[in-house]
Amino acid sequence: MRKRDESYFSIVFHKLLRHRAAVVGLCLLIVEVILVIALPPLMKLDPINSDYTAVNAAPGAAHLLGTDAIGRDIFARLVFGGRTSLLVGLLSTLISCLLGVPLGILAGYLRGRVETAVMRTADIFMSFPSIVIILVLVSVLGPSVWSVTLVIGVLGWTQFARLIYGSVLSVTQEEYVTSAKAIGTRTLPTILRYVLPNAVAPILIALTLHLAEAILTESSLSFLGLGVQPPQASWGNMLHDAQSLTVLSRRPWIWLPPGIAILTTVLSINFLGDGLRDALDPKQD
Repeated sequence: MRKRDESYFSIVFHKLLRHRAAVVGLCLLIVEVILVIALPPLMKLDPINSDYTAVNAAPGAAHLLGTDAIGRDIFARLVFGGRTSLLVGLLSTLISCLLGVPLGILAGYLRGRVETAVMRTADIFMSFPSIVIILVLVSVLGPSVWSVTLVIGVLGWTQFARLIYGSVLSVTQEEYVTSAKAIGTRTLPTILRYVLPNAVAPILIALTLHLAEAILTESSLSFLGLGVQPPQASWGNMLHDAQSLTVLSRRPWIWLPPGIAILTTVLSINFLGDGLRDALDPKQD
C-alpha cells in the first residue's frame, strides 16, 4: 500500500522510474543535451570552415567521423546539428502549446460561441495536409531556423487544443468545479485552481509526441532544401547529401551519423512519452 502522505507527483515519478524504456530514453536525451551544449567549447568544434586537404575523408584521427564533399568536419556538424534540431523541436512545441492550451481550455470551459469558433477553426486547420501548408509557408517566409520553428509551432496548436478541450469537458462536470462556480469563484481562478491542474495530464504526453514530430518535420524540410540552410548545420540538411547514390554507397560516414542521431532521439522521446502515459494513468499500478 502507498503511504498516505505520498504526493501525486512522487507516485508518478516512481512509476516512471519503473518503466525501463522511459528511463533509457530520458537518460539518452539528457546525455544528448549535455553533449551538444558542452562539446563545442571543449573541443573547439567548427562546423562551417573547410579542410581542403581532407575532402570526403573517411573517419580518422584528424576528423572523427570524416568530412563531407567540401571538407567540413562531420562530427562538428553532427553536434551543432543536434543543437539546431533540438532547438527547433523545443521552441516549436512550446509555441504550439502556448497557443493550443489556452484556446482549448476556453472552448471547453466557456462553451457556446467560443467553443464553436475555436473547434471549427481547429477542424479547418486539420482538414489540410500539414506538410503541404508547411512547405508553402516556409517557401513564402524563406527557409531558415526561425521561419521553420514558427511555422511548425503555429500549425501544431490544434493537437493541444483538442486534447485539453476533451479533458476540460470532463473536468468541468466534477463536483469541485461545480462547487467553485456555485460559491461565485470567478472564471480565471476556477480555471487555474481547479480545471487546469486536473486536465493537464494528456498535454504532458502530447508534448513528447509533438517534440518528436517537430524534429522529424524539420529534418524533412531541411532534407528537401526548404529548412535550415547551409552552412548552418542540422541533421536534416546533413542528410541532403545522401540523395547521391555515390554518397549512399561509398561514403556512409556522411549520412549514417545524422540518420542514427534522428532515429535515437525520436525513439528516446517516444519511449519517454510511453512512460509518462503509463505513469499518469491512475489505473496502472
